[in-house]
Amino acid sequence: MLMKMRRSASRTTNSTTDATTDLFRSASKASSREMERIDNLFHSYADKSSGMIDPEGIENLCSDIEVEHTDVKILMLAWKMKAEKQGYFTLEEWRMGLKALRADTVNKLKKALPELEKEVRRPSNFTDFYSYAFRYCLTEEKQKSIDIESICELLELVLGSVYRAQVDYFMEYLKIQTDYKVINLDQWTGFYRFCNEISFPDFNNYDPDLAWPLLLDNFVEWMTEKQT
Repeated sequence: MLMKMRRSASRTTNSTTDATTDLFRSASKASSREMERIDNLFHSYADKSSGMIDPEGIENLCSDIEVEHTDVKILMLAWKMKAEKQGYFTLEEWRMGLKALRADTVNKLKKALPELEKEVRRPSNFTDFYSYAFRYCLTEEKQKSIDIESICELLELVLGSVYRAQVDYFMEYLKIQTDYKVINLDQWTGFYRFCNEISFPDFNNYDPDLAWPLLLDNFVEWMTEKQT
């Protein structure tokens, strides 16, 4: 009787192991097929000589997912891929982004964009995205700053819908001031902290003695004079 119970238990264990193995194989095959579709989608946009999706390929992608190439969602997609070079996606970056979005077709990618935007807008992610947006625009080797015109375009794209008044006045100030021709990462991230922390437009909690970039001290001074 004991032997029969042991054989029964053994058969049950083997059956469970077989089922688990089959499930693992099935999941592995599904994952492999998904990656194959992601790769095929990449190659449909990639330039054959460079092996990357270049600016023309990105424009074609934007057309297919019905998003303007200047839309912030494309920058968010680049952030999700951890893309390093502006206007280009490598196969590895594409795989990372689309696998995370579970998008192996154009239609799935199109449907994933609203959720991606929600993900980016979470405070814990948005700080990283905001810094990434600056670094993504550093197109030259050893470049550490961005010209005022480009910074204004980037501010409009990244922060315009969140801090409308602050962005409008800051862009106005940047365009008329003559002390700065470029903006660095410290000044860029400082402005986002400023938007988050400082009462606007009265600035009643702004303390110039704290570690704010001088650019922002000058901006507050300009705004205060403007209001009197």
